[in-house]
Amino acid sequence: MDIIVKNNNATLTDTIQLNWFETRWEQMYEGHNPLIVTGIFAFVLHELVYFGRFVPFLICDFIPYFQKYKLQEAKLNTNEDYWNCTKKVLYAHFVFEGPLIFLFHPFATLLGMKVSAPFPAWPQIVTQIAIFFIYEDFYHYHIHRFMHWPPFYKKVHKVHHEYAAPFGIAAEYAHPIETMILGMGTIGGPLIYHACASFLFDLGEKWDLHLTTMLIWIVLRLFQAIDAHSGYDFPWSLCHWVPFWGGADFHDYHHQAFIGNYSSSFRIWDYLFGTDEKYKVFRKRQAEERRKMKLN
Repeated sequence: MDIIVKNNNATLTDTIQLNWFETRWEQMYEGHNPLIVTGIFAFVLHELVYFGRFVPFLICDFIPYFQKYKLQEAKLNTNEDYWNCTKKVLYAHFVFEGPLIFLFHPFATLLGMKVSAPFPAWPQIVTQIAIFFIYEDFYHYHIHRFMHWPPFYKKVHKVHHEYAAPFGIAAEYAHPIETMILGMGTIGGPLIYHACASFLFDLGEKWDLHLTTMLIWIVLRLFQAIDAHSGYDFPWSLCHWVPFWGGADFHDYHHQAFIGNYSSSFRIWDYLFGTDEKYKVFRKRQAEERRKMKLN
């Protein structure tokens, strides 16, 4: 498929050859309400990734070999736990998150977010997603730490801590107020970025936010959240390859101890503010105990 785009630097127009994915993208929107198309596509993608990413961890629960990678071996989640969590998460997705996903399109396009093909180049996508991760982690650390203020914890955040030994789909098991507040770290970052890139710094069209970048960001954020709540720390887990990455090893302690390790993706803010000290002491003691057991 070819499309004609205006060249802002001249009165001429350019013809762009779309690739297979871009062509399918344009056909998906052709003749349909973009708000409905974006809403349905984004919501279905969210559900498929969210529950699909959990499946490998669920399978590991029934394979004895993988139990040695379980972070809290003594605490076993039952089928009732999984079913209860699934029901409540699905309810939250359809009643609270679904409408927010549908509302994102009109609000973002009002700010100038691009939807139509061609897609942005990979250097722009990678750079923007890196910015989104940094912003979300900074936002999540401070808001999450506030959520452990006793009055707020008792009324709101306590719901998320119902599972002291978390599992993948418990990542979005939370009070609706918490879902909306923390969700602003995921949605707000891209919107703030786009406002700055377009209106404040005028970086040019190629740096504008595109819906495809937003969808890739959501997928990666879901992977991060589900992995962090998986309850498993494998030798191939990202935290063993990227030293400042949090992962399940880092976040699982937060659920186990109900304090510290407030960041979502990275370890940096907890390190800077000293909220990972108890975690480091615990893991050091745990490693020493395991070493002694091997010697015996």
